[in-house]
Amino acid sequence: MSMHNPAHPGEILKELVIHPLGLSITEAAEHLGVSRKTLSKVLNGRGGVTPEMALRLEMVFGKPSADHWLRLQNAYDLWITRQDQANIQVTPVDVDAA
Repeated sequence: MSMHNPAHPGEILKELVIHPLGLSITEAAEHLGVSRKTLSKVLNGRGGVTPEMALRLEMVFGKPSADHWLRLQNAYDLWITRQDQANIQVTPVDVDAA
């Protein structure tokens, strides 16, 4: 079952992890070992959670796991891509003819 308009993982990170801990973006970025600009892009949905960022999040905050962050990013990316599905040109294979 597909999700309808899933939240960007950065929004989840901001609302469910960083804000409850009372961290500023600068403080969180320092803990993660990334620039404030890099973290800000993720939190504002202008950048994605990469495998490296997912691992950093797991190492700094414990839970959720890096796998979870990547699943959230994948679900978001797929939903965005599906919104433009009509513009993707492909030629389906007739599997019944094979």
